[in-house]
Amino acid sequence: MTFPLRPFLPTDTIALADILREAVYDLASEDYDEDQRVAWMSTVNDEDAFGQRLASQLTLVALDAGEPAGFISLRDNAHIDMIYVLPGFAREGAGTDLIEAIMKIAAARGAETLTADVSDNAKPFFEAFDFVPEKRNMVMIDEEYLGNTTMRKALTDKARAAMNAARDEAMRGKS
Repeated sequence: MTFPLRPFLPTDTIALADILREAVYDLASEDYDEDQRVAWMSTVNDEDAFGQRLASQLTLVALDAGEPAGFISLRDNAHIDMIYVLPGFAREGAGTDLIEAIMKIAAARGAETLTADVSDNAKPFFEAFDFVPEKRNMVMIDEEYLGNTTMRKALTDKARAAMNAARDEAMRGKS
């Protein structure tokens, strides 16, 4: 299934906040307990601030029958800040269409790499697009700790060679 994409509109804010809430509640339940998910979902409670955050980044919206089915946001042409899809569209191609579009746009704008701070449940998705883990993080939201992993993807041959050299050097240091 292919999902049409369009830029974020301010009128999308409430729908995208709902997508984040539904995705976190349903899709992250195996990796995060209920208190952690409630804390995570609270990050969009201030819908004005959430809308401003989306508007300040390159945000694309995936559509199904003209309605938002998912979204992705790119900060500073180098960092995927958010990617969420409605649970009913998980593993149906919406996330793939979103991330492939953002990778193309970032590369066309001159980015050599992309990073993302990836939730435990999203890590296999990012790995499927050749993102590699760099470091483990613990983030506190509303007195709840949530783990995630900073991941990086090379968009150019030069960046790919540099990442491979760094990985090889780190492996030699562990020997």
